[in-house]
Amino acid sequence: MKGATRLSAGAVVLRRIDGQWHCLVLRAYRNWDFPKGMVDAGEEPLRAALREVEEETGLTELTMPWGAGWRETEPYARGKVARYYVAESTKGRALLPVNPELGRPEHHEYRWVTLDAAQELVPPRLRPVLSWVRTLISA
Repeated sequence: MKGATRLSAGAVVLRRIDGQWHCLVLRAYRNWDFPKGMVDAGEEPLRAALREVEEETGLTELTMPWGAGWRETEPYARGKVARYYVAESTKGRALLPVNPELGRPEHHEYRWVTLDAAQELVPPRLRPVLSWVRTLISA
């Protein structure tokens, strides 16, 4: 995390749908991303990632069959770096809960999409993360 001033943490949440891996993407305005948010002072990034997934999607029963490895984005938005873990969700319905601070959900839409579809939706800074996910789940 060289030179970064702020760290956010999140997860690429995967689910098998019709025998194929799909990932959960969230849209805020025109921007698609994976669930993530800022790591609080003294908070472990993995804990922050799981907290953010729950806060932004309502999903709580995640497993980490690929371990606790992570990948970070290059710095963006004034030095922010996003660290992503990979989690699996086998049950539960994704939601867009109301953020109490905002008085509305943080995102406008969610979708379970194939990794190929995600590649088309997410910004370029997330494409290396998706490539890593593909490698990880293929191993």
